[in-house]
Amino acid sequence: MPKEYRTIQEVAGPLMLVREVSGVKYDELGEIELANGEKRRCKVLEINGSNALVQLFESATGINLAESKVRFLGRQMELGVSPDMLGRVFDGLGRPIDGGPEIIPVKRMDVNGVPMNPAARAYPQEFIQTGVSAIDGLNTLVRGQKLPIFSASGLPHANLAAQIARQAKVRGANEQFAVVFAAMGITFEESNFFVESFKETGAIDRTVMFTNLANDPAVERIATPRMALTAAEYLAFDLGMHVLVILTDITNYADALREVSAARKEVPGRRGYPGYMYTDLASLYERAGRQKGKDGSITMIPILSMPEDDKTHPIPDLTGYITEGQIILSRELYRRGINPPIDVLPSLSRLKDKGIGEGKTRADHSNTMNQLFSAYARGKDAKELMVVLGEAALTDIDKLYAKFADEFEKEYVSQGFETSRSIEETLDIGWKLLRILPRSELKRISNEFLDKYYDA
Repeated sequence: MPKEYRTIQEVAGPLMLVREVSGVKYDELGEIELANGEKRRCKVLEINGSNALVQLFESATGINLAESKVRFLGRQMELGVSPDMLGRVFDGLGRPIDGGPEIIPVKRMDVNGVPMNPAARAYPQEFIQTGVSAIDGLNTLVRGQKLPIFSASGLPHANLAAQIARQAKVRGANEQFAVVFAAMGITFEESNFFVESFKETGAIDRTVMFTNLANDPAVERIATPRMALTAAEYLAFDLGMHVLVILTDITNYADALREVSAARKEVPGRRGYPGYMYTDLASLYERAGRQKGKDGSITMIPILSMPEDDKTHPIPDLTGYITEGQIILSRELYRRGINPPIDVLPSLSRLKDKGIGEGKTRADHSNTMNQLFSAYARGKDAKELMVVLGEAALTDIDKLYAKFADEFEKEYVSQGFETSRSIEETLDIGWKLLRILPRSELKRISNEFLDKYYDA
């Protein structure tokens, strides 16, 4: 039986100081029992001699210093996992909130995970179809990749997240696929939107969902993505499934990190965020990947809203260093009614070349992708020129490129949040748009593909 301590010295915000403890370790879980028998959870943040500084998972209201007692449980935070988690909704600490029964765990896993040996990592190289043309066709997502979406306040990243979670699939027979969806610091309406959206399409059956609401404690927000990734590791590496993890919104997570860091009176780093935020984010993102000798994989799409649309803000900046590319949403496209408003030119998937081509998507994918990028960039330049000098200053070929840019945004990028396109449909729309331009302009596509698709 764990020893009980009645030596609570003080409570300040989410922190509590317990004196005269022995044998207690960093990150150990604890349980506070109030005078009325109510129990609350906490974990050890710091040990200084015989003093333990603990962090509360629930509010500090009602903790009477003299009459409350603390027990340390001798283990770190764990999540009970089982195949029955699919189709269920949990709170940020892994407790069911969908009215269903408790999960009977097959085993319990430490939520901090076990670091993956770099030498045991397999290279990401299989295609994942999201059903969104601007991602599949131009910034392809590959199994085992970390590909964040950089959004901004007021842009429909929640709709895009729900769309990808509903539509994503791996191609190939007998491949088991699951989605782990973790939402941090969202409103009740947003949480409801995600749950209903998954239920309507039946996607909930292959989804494990963790929701932490905006009025839940900041400490729970820090645990939420770790709970989700632990569930994903179980599904991927124990059950051999291909798992897509969607984390939204990383900005709320980083703000919770800053809040707890300030309560601990730590020296702040850039913009008040703790100096260890890079390490902390890496400890989440690096849990994605594939392992040699194991069938499953974890692919991650973290979504973050950039404060003040600023790409150099610490959160998107550090995320960009750790992950393999980014999908950027554009306010200008959104204002023009283009949904999803993905700005394809500054977006980038560093692993896209590994997941496309013969046997993965289609042989002409690489050529058409490069040609679409090139033509769209030139079309945007032509449109800017038109604004400055007027249409009369453009050559006939520049006018065709300007027309191409408009049609590309309307037909290729703007597909709405309900349409799911196969990769073949996406590539065919690309060819249809390239026919706006004369064949002699398509210098990035080999004659073999031009004969087969352009003249078809």
